[in-house]
Amino acid sequence: MGYFEDMEVGLRRDLGSFTFTGERIKTFASQFDPQPFHLDEDEGRRSLFGGLAASGWHVASVWMKLMVADSRREAVEAVARGEKPGMWGPSPGFRDMRWLKPVLAGDTISYASEVESLRASGSRPEWGVMQVRNTGTNQRGELVFSFLGSVFAPRRHPRG
Repeated sequence: MGYFEDMEVGLRRDLGSFTFTGERIKTFASQFDPQPFHLDEDEGRRSLFGGLAASGWHVASVWMKLMVADSRREAVEAVARGEKPGMWGPSPGFRDMRWLKPVLAGDTISYASEVESLRASGSRPEWGVMQVRNTGTNQRGELVFSFLGSVFAPRRHPRG
């Protein structure tokens, strides 16, 4: 993912897409969110969702999976170019997580991240802090998932 100095507000990363099949929805739900509308088609149809619905935590977990895969891909490409990839730090948190529309069996969600703000860390000169809007959009172009995440980005030339 580069270094803090490589980032700019508005920079967007398309992370890939994922199809939520009935089987995947039920498998995730049975382990982590065993509510009836995530486990049974009839219960899902009778719910306010109108069909077998993926857990919001499943939708968020897929974003994480795709973000990690994309970061690994970028690191491999950087090494192939002879560059040292930046080792990103942890996230100090997120806010404003929203599940805006249900994700139903058969929906394909495309995920993206876009830089909203950048600032140097006041206490750790080797890091910058990015705020990133993370989203999921279904095959009909409807926004179904969104949150604002923060992440520590390594600085190529720390200022102390």
